[in-house]
Amino acid sequence: MRDALLTQNHTILYSICEWGQANVASWGNETGNSWRMSADITPDWPRIAEILNMNSFLLNNVDFWGHSDADMLEVGNGDLTLAETRSHFAFWAAMKSPLLIGTALDRLPAEHVAILANKPLLEFSQDEVYGKPAMPYKWGVNPDWTFNASHPAEYWSGASVKGTLVLMINTLGEEAAREAKWDEVPQLESRKGYAYHVMDVWTGMDLGCVEGGLKVMLESHDTAVLLVGEKCESKELR
Repeated sequence: MRDALLTQNHTILYSICEWGQANVASWGNETGNSWRMSADITPDWPRIAEILNMNSFLLNNVDFWGHSDADMLEVGNGDLTLAETRSHFAFWAAMKSPLLIGTALDRLPAEHVAILANKPLLEFSQDEVYGKPAMPYKWGVNPDWTFNASHPAEYWSGASVKGTLVLMINTLGEEAAREAKWDEVPQLESRKGYAYHVMDVWTGMDLGCVEGGLKVMLESHDTAVLLVGEKCESKELR
């Protein structure tokens, strides 16, 4: 099929649906443009967390025209809380999974539409310079590189033309603090006293020059998303 499609004189998106079987992560990018990395999604948090955990180990081959498909978006479906919905969309966009809306838009509440229309996350997902997805840099609840369906990696980052996208998720069943430290984020140069321009991706609020890192309180299953821009000059810190 791949070879037949390559003989055509127009662009074709070849989506492979084999539900993560046959070690597709190792050959999917050579065969098609996206490949399902798991069995079907359902609109509940345990399944979304399970897929996020699985895909966190399957992103090395993702780049332009090659995407590890975590299945359709469940925004607006099931009994997901607003926090869980934010996390779901944020990570599907950050992992550069195909963003396939799976609900009736005419019945979708405004707050859900706002999540689907979040410009910084869509720009990261469709970045024209950086094809690589955001990836975990620290697991948080568990030691690094721990496979855990309930508590996937909690700290992620990825490069874009607008800056470094940093995500922090609270996988616990209660409110908890999470802290992004600049000296742990792979894309950031960080020394003592270094500060960066930071924007809250959900609100669009400019947080100004933030030195060292940023600590947030998150409700259960919510995700903070930051866009970390250019390094601040020393005069901006005064």
